[in-house]
Amino acid sequence: MDKLTRTVTSCELSIVMPCLNEARTLSICIGKARAFLARSGIAGEIIVADNGSTDGSREVAQALGARVVPVAVRGYGNALRGGIEAAVGTFVIMGDSDDSYDFGALDAFVEQLRTGWDLVLGNRFSGGIKKGAMPPLHRYFGNPLLTAIGRVLFGGPSGDFYCGLRGFRRDAILDLALTSPGMEFALEMIVKATIRKLKVTEVPTKLSPDGRGRPPHLRSWRDGWRSLRFFLLLSPTGMFLAPGSALFLVGSLVSLLLLTGDRQIGGITFAEHPLVFSCSAITIGLQSMAFWLYAKQVAIDRGLLARDAGFQRLCAFITFERGLVIGGILAVLGVVGGVGALVYWSSLSFGFVERGWLMRHVVASGTSLVVGFQIIYSSFFMTLLHYAKTGEMVPRSSAEPGTSPNPSKPERTDEEPSPIIEQGRNAR
Repeated sequence: MDKLTRTVTSCELSIVMPCLNEARTLSICIGKARAFLARSGIAGEIIVADNGSTDGSREVAQALGARVVPVAVRGYGNALRGGIEAAVGTFVIMGDSDDSYDFGALDAFVEQLRTGWDLVLGNRFSGGIKKGAMPPLHRYFGNPLLTAIGRVLFGGPSGDFYCGLRGFRRDAILDLALTSPGMEFALEMIVKATIRKLKVTEVPTKLSPDGRGRPPHLRSWRDGWRSLRFFLLLSPTGMFLAPGSALFLVGSLVSLLLLTGDRQIGGITFAEHPLVFSCSAITIGLQSMAFWLYAKQVAIDRGLLARDAGFQRLCAFITFERGLVIGGILAVLGVVGGVGALVYWSSLSFGFVERGWLMRHVVASGTSLVVGFQIIYSSFFMTLLHYAKTGEMVPRSSAEPGTSPNPSKPERTDEEPSPIIEQGRNAR
């Protein structure tokens, strides 16, 4: 057996570097990683997940003893996922191959992983950002703002959601079934790890200027929006439930106050006209809460969110029959109210109607009618979502917890030997 080749079981750490035309800095990164493995005595391998380089990056990696994993489909997330899936180490540390992170100083990551943490994130703000390493827009606005939004929506200890240097237990991250093809991959890892309640911590990490001598692949405003959109897509509560509940409650309170008569605040009188907007808030809020139900159910079914016992009980309560009864009553009340208003108007020979009671009556009746049909249609759609795609009358919530969202995907086996860079053992 070659001295750089060992069996799969002897590898503790895989260092994965995504690569797209990084020949200028790749040799530096691999050299630092090799030195770290030799100094620490860790049995490990270096993987370069090449995403279609044309500048000789593959040849550089192979000449330095790294294992090159070609990833044909472009994208930062695709490259990392290919490298992680090909890795054989118990632990994986991933980092950009532009020499902005020091692969020779991975001790803190390995130490935390060995003590039982599932995901160890780097924090550049606590570790130090060298001059010119991060644009001011990112350092003082974009990164802190989006990290704060992520912490509010999902919780977790990370103070730097965008740090590209991080370590993790390979099996724990593979179980998350990460799917993002682009830069959202790093965010998806943190969000899903938090949702699935993995043990997450962070360590200080230094950031140095990019050594490639060319503009980075990132685009500030475009990627900032993609990050925000991703956060919202994986947070139905923040996107739909929280604002919807607020609109519904405020709209209901204001509507109840205005239905009983005019309200004066200071020198301003609020009569029946603001009632139109408060009732609109009720319908918009209710629709937003219904979308929360749809979005969360679909996200759970597709494995994006973990199953929630409380949510499943709520879904079990929302049956088409209950929705039909509750919504039907409100719709009938709305129709009766509308007919009553029409009869009253006809008694005036369909002439001019004084402002006041009738306007309030019509608005309330119309809102009751709309809300009634919203409830009927929403409960019907939720009932459809509960059933299996095969058409069998089996609720989705009865599926076994932890069932893979893609059961047809074959399990990866690690029976083939892998080249392992094990300089630490060879150096002893």
